[in-house]
Amino acid sequence: MEILLASASPRRRELLARILPRFGIFPARGEERADLSLPPGEIAKALARAKAAEISALRPDALVLGADTVVYHAGRLLGKPHDAEEAKRTLRALSGQAHEVYTGYCLRGAGRELCGAVCSRVFFRVLSEEYIGKYVAGGSPLDKAGSYGIQDEDGPVARYEGSFTNIVGLPVEKVREAFAAFGVIK
Repeated sequence: MEILLASASPRRRELLARILPRFGIFPARGEERADLSLPPGEIAKALARAKAAEISALRPDALVLGADTVVYHAGRLLGKPHDAEEAKRTLRALSGQAHEVYTGYCLRGAGRELCGAVCSRVFFRVLSEEYIGKYVAGGSPLDKAGSYGIQDEDGPVARYEGSFTNIVGLPVEKVREAFAAFGVIK
């Protein structure tokens, strides 16, 4: 059975390669919309499900993995920044604070669907304006939920609790279990 990742994220591609030797990339193109009245983990799961469903409709014989990551802080979802100024505002808000990162995943194919979400907690160090300016100018925050990458060298994260790969964008441990449940890996 063909296996497809419904994401263009290079980080998700790298993480999925830890589990599977071969898979295709078929990014979902639909607008990311979810019921914002849901808890953040349910929002991440709904977005992942929508991506998997979109690609499954186009490739019904494939096993499709959808995933989506949301950052939750002070009662708000923090998505990818629209520009450098929004990234700076987000980093200022997270400076010296803790927040949650939720990644939803959905594996869909062969008439079955297995979806879930993982939560990790991230603690930022206190960030100076100079640091924020240099970090944003480096470009890394502009394509990431919450405007940062935990994997970035000299990044803003002081420590975390939970799954590192979840924070990067794909909870490898749970996704491996989902592929095992589909009989793809042992």
